[in-house]
Order: sequence, then structure tokens, then C-alpha cells
Amino acid sequence: MRLRSMLFVPADSERKLAKATGSAADVLILDLEDAVAAAQKPAARAAASSFIAKEAGRLSSRLFVRINPLDSGLALEDLAAVVMPGLAGIMLPKTFSAADVLRLGHYLDALEARCGMPGGEVRIVPVATETAQAMLTMASFVPGIPRLAGITWGAEDLSAAIGAVSNREVDGGLSPLYVMANSLCLCAAAAAGVAAIDTLHADFRDAAGLAASCATARRRGFRGKIAIHPDQVDIINAAFTPSEAELAAAQRVVDAFAAQPDAGTLSIDGVMVDMPHLKQARRTLGLGD
Repeated sequence: MRLRSMLFVPADSERKLAKATGSAADVLILDLEDAVAAAQKPAARAAASSFIAKEAGRLSSRLFVRINPLDSGLALEDLAAVVMPGLAGIMLPKTFSAADVLRLGHYLDALEARCGMPGGEVRIVPVATETAQAMLTMASFVPGIPRLAGITWGAEDLSAAIGAVSNREVDGGLSPLYVMANSLCLCAAAAAGVAAIDTLHADFRDAAGLAASCATARRRGFRGKIAIHPDQVDIINAAFTPSEAELAAAQRVVDAFAAQPDAGTLSIDGVMVDMPHLKQARRTLGLGD
């Protein structure tokens, strides 16, 4: 499942849904949570259900839904409305630990069976740093969690959870807690063997800032980024797609080790490379670890 760009779309906006389908986003996230007012949630749920049913054939590998939190009293209604052929995944907000992913997986088991879908078809991407509890349980993400496709993080809800006035320092940089959330997301995803997805860049008119944010995220190890406007998608996709030069360099590393399979360390153009370099090169080429 490719998760370079995951575009949020309010499920109750027919205009925004129509515009989003024309984007090159790897995933469209029909939002039933924060982008939808409480009074509009039933209508948004119905709209998401209709959209998935209508677009199942054309967009089936791209459609996610962000449901309301598991403890909100709304999540089961959300799931009952949207789990159907054509749904690729669920984004789960405000998790407390990986146990919430397992709990959601059990709900999906029953709903897939009801719809005649293959078991395990609907994947899960949790927003894993939005509660204070989650920050203390990131080590619960371990290899082999069923349905887990990636892990992303967020700063806004965490700020509200701890009562912070802002998640930024006076100089504009993220405060230490949120830098930690970013880092824990990377570590949790790596531990679980899935993609780490960077949080959103809030100013959708700031193309240069978005590009810089993407470059930083990719250097740190993120595999993709959340988008909140279609205009952000192309910038994100470009940033998280290896360049021709990167592909060529990675192929040289892979070829060098293939030519000397018993070597643990090699010299390429006077630079020593070893197993971590080979692992990164294979990942760049899409060959896995």
C-alpha cells in the first residue's frame, strides 16, 4: 500500500470530494472527525458511505475513512456505515496504545464478514500521538500487528490534551514534547515494520514551507505526509519519490553486493558501504529490507 500522500477531505463536502478525486494523492481520507461539526456527523457518515459505494471500482485502493475516536460513542456507527467493498483503510484518531488498533481490528473482522469481504482487507493507520496516554505507550507497537499499514502523528490534539497554550516555542520551532512525538512515531513505525507518515503542514498556501518540511521529514525517515489541500499533493509526492540520481546510486550498491555476496563491507568510489547501506538502497529501489 503506497502512502506517500494521504489527503484529508471533509466527508460532508460534495464539492471537496469531487475536487479530491482529481488529485494524485495515493490515499483519500474521507474525514468524519475533526473536519465535521457535531450536527453534521450523521450526514457526513451517509455521504462517505455513498461515495465509497459509487467510487469503489475506480478508487478502491485509495479510499480511507477517518472515523471518530473509539471512545466517542460514534465509532461503531461510522464503521457500520463505511465498511464495504471499496474501502481500503481506516485512520484511527486519538489512540491510547496499539491495543486500540487491535480492538478496531476485531470490529473490522465482523464487519468484513457481514459484507462478504476478505478478512483483513481493510488496513489501519493510527494517529498515534494525540493523547497523553499514547505518548507513554508508543512501545506497544510491535511487529505483526494485524492490519497495521502505517503510523502517523499529530501535534494539535496533543496540545489540547495537555493544556498547552501552543505547540511552538517563541522562535516558531516545535516545543520538545512535539519533537519527541515526531521521533516516537518514527521509532514505533520502524519497530512495527510499517511506514511512518509525517503530520500535516497547516499553511496550504506555503509551497516553499511544505517542500522544506517534506525534505526534513524524508531525511528523518518518514515515507509520506498528510495533505489537507489538493494543491499540496504534487509537492508531497515529488518529495517522497526517489530521484533518478538516488535510484542510480542505490542500484550501484545493490549490484556491488550482488557481485560479491560474501562481502560484508565494500568500497564504492572510495566510500565504504556495509549492510545498513544495502538495506537503505533496497528500500529506495522498492525491494524491501
